[in-house]
Amino acid sequence: MNFLKSIIILILSLFATDHAHSQNPSTMLDSLINSYEQHDGYDNKRYPLGLYTKDYFKAEADFAQEKLNELSIIDITGLPETQRISAELLAFSLQGKIDYYKFEHYLNPLLSDSGFHSNLNYGVGPLSNYGQVKNYLNRLNAIPEFVDQNLENIREGLKKDVSQPLVIFKGYESTYNDHIVKDYQDSFFYSPFKNLPNDLTQTQNDSVLNAAQIAIETKVTPEFKRIKTFFESEYFPKTRTTLGISEIPNGEAYYQNRINFYTTSTQYTADDIHQIGLKEVARIKAEMEQVIKGLNFEGSFADFFHFLRTDKQFYAETPEQLLMIARDMAKRADAQLPRYFKTLPRKPYGVAPVPEAIAPKYTTGRYIGTFKENTDPGYYWVNTYDLPSRTLYTLPALTVHEAVPGHHLQISLNNELGDSIPKFRKNLYLSAYGEGWGLYCEFLADEMGMYTTPYEQFGKLTYEMWRACRLVVDTGIHAKGWTREQVVDYMASNTALSLHEINTETDRYISWPGQALSYKIGELKIRELRKKAEKELASMFDIRDFHEIILEQGTVTLAILEKRVDNYIQKLKNE
Repeated sequence: MNFLKSIIILILSLFATDHAHSQNPSTMLDSLINSYEQHDGYDNKRYPLGLYTKDYFKAEADFAQEKLNELSIIDITGLPETQRISAELLAFSLQGKIDYYKFEHYLNPLLSDSGFHSNLNYGVGPLSNYGQVKNYLNRLNAIPEFVDQNLENIREGLKKDVSQPLVIFKGYESTYNDHIVKDYQDSFFYSPFKNLPNDLTQTQNDSVLNAAQIAIETKVTPEFKRIKTFFESEYFPKTRTTLGISEIPNGEAYYQNRINFYTTSTQYTADDIHQIGLKEVARIKAEMEQVIKGLNFEGSFADFFHFLRTDKQFYAETPEQLLMIARDMAKRADAQLPRYFKTLPRKPYGVAPVPEAIAPKYTTGRYIGTFKENTDPGYYWVNTYDLPSRTLYTLPALTVHEAVPGHHLQISLNNELGDSIPKFRKNLYLSAYGEGWGLYCEFLADEMGMYTTPYEQFGKLTYEMWRACRLVVDTGIHAKGWTREQVVDYMASNTALSLHEINTETDRYISWPGQALSYKIGELKIRELRKKAEKELASMFDIRDFHEIILEQGTVTLAILEKRVDNYIQKLKNE
């Protein structure tokens, strides 16, 4: 019977292959991409906050494998570049879905600075019309089921020893305590109802406010109480005591998988990345020492770090002052963009503080983007919590990374790509490309004149050192058995980050294996490609053309990026 089944599968496979060869590869690929984009694994109206069950993730993995099999029989070699890139990115995305289920990533929806429950914060914002009001109410009322699904997954993870270490949860109680309120109007989730759209009728307005009160009092606040009980009575006592992901079942394979995913490459082992990190740390440290020497500072490397961490000249006195300085830096960066880029995004961005509800577990800042059709701008979030840890000399590097020419420019251009780019690519974000670009922009900002003092130059280097150290400590934690103290000591002795930032970053690396590798690996590749283009093209090199090649196809893997730059070089040399 098994033999007969094998023969049938072989015949069907050969038929499918023959059929594939008889069809137009471009049409086949477009059809496959369309089926991928049209796929909806669950009813959005039934599950407004998403579906998170094991059965759902299995179904998604099965669907991805089916599409990957279909993609494998399409001959893309003769297709235009944009379509070849789409095929490669589709394969990468499909494999990611398969691996998500294979390694049971859904059993651990928690990070040191976020989690399934704190992610609900991102759905809170201004409501522009009655439809948005109703959708928001539906999301609030769906919170109990959302919590049920996630707690079931986390409980299964605990049984399988797949959890986060207890050490990363210092201060985590704010992620749920802040939402346990006595007066429903004090809830963060009620805040959008305090400024309802003007076009609501009085009846609609009254009905909405009544429904909002009921939702907060019966669905939101009680669920955060349940989350609190779960974490403190059930989860925290059972968390694993080891730090590295390699210590969990199948952990070594999982970490290698994360390395491959976050670097968009299969060429690196943990040892490879560790050695690259050590080499980068040594190089950057030598540059730091030159800056210190130029300042005629009397004291050791550690003494200079202490000076930077304690001297009041390097810190804002108020949150408003910090935001004002960040906005000034952002506008100075805006003014330089035409000199370095041919294509600029239409979407503007604002500068705003990190919301209070999540600020304590954040590090420095973050970019929050929007879709092209959305009427909201992007936002460069600056963390104004704990001002003594927010160093002004690193603010230029942070600003160009998160705002422009970093994440806002790159992500907005990605969202605004033309019709020849499939929708799934416009929504795609790969850390090696996106974070690599952000870190490259910190390097580019030197040419843009963004660093106006030796201390800001040192700030640029300490941010670069921070990302280089990540290569060492992430692999140290997850492949070499490093302790948390080793990580903190290594970061403190090699970067000028505040001790608060070092501690929050350390917890992030522990909880999010591999992601921190993407920044430096991506930046090294972009700088390597620029250096190659400058050398081979000499006087023909144009920085605006180079950046157009990096950005015009949107988010891509590093291998695709390298092919694009190589083709760009050869094309100019052959003209």
